[in-house]
Amino acid sequence: MRTHRWIGAGLALAAALAQQPPGRGLGRAPTVDEMKAWDISIGPDGLGLPEGSGTVEEGRKVYEARCQRCHGANGAGGDEAPLKGGIGSLKTPKPLKTVGSYWPHATTLFDYVRRAMPFKNPGTLTNNQVYAVSAYILHLNGIIGAGDAMNAATLARVEMPNRNGFVPDPRPDTPKKASSPKGAAKGR
Repeated sequence: MRTHRWIGAGLALAAALAQQPPGRGLGRAPTVDEMKAWDISIGPDGLGLPEGSGTVEEGRKVYEARCQRCHGANGAGGDEAPLKGGIGSLKTPKPLKTVGSYWPHATTLFDYVRRAMPFKNPGTLTNNQVYAVSAYILHLNGIIGAGDAMNAATLARVEMPNRNGFVPDPRPDTPKKASSPKGAAKGR
């Protein structure tokens, strides 16, 4: 008898669910403008970088106001990881993975800062502020000069110290420019 009750309850539930409209009537399809607002991916080649620009000095000011609390004075580290240093340390017993020593593309810095920083208030920096902070962090690592400005054209041309430290991702379902750290494919 107990089994029949469960079967009956299951059939009643299935019948009720079968009469639901597609999508359960929740939400709506996003508009084209809403989709564009989320289409903010930046490729290693700079494809997708927005308009705007920023200098090292402008970046220093933004960094001190919005980043220093977590990343320390001059990017040396604080509550969070340091953003500078470590260049040449990756093959040592104690590698220091920073923007300057590990990241293969400067465009990744812009993309990450724009999406995820400041940690407690992500997405609040303007494109100009993100370009400026990117310039400041690249300068702290000795990658660009104090008088350099970053924008879509200049950021895409920056050559990072570890640009050759990654190998192309061999999977057929990934973009041709995707890459993995050298040695990551070992043991596959």
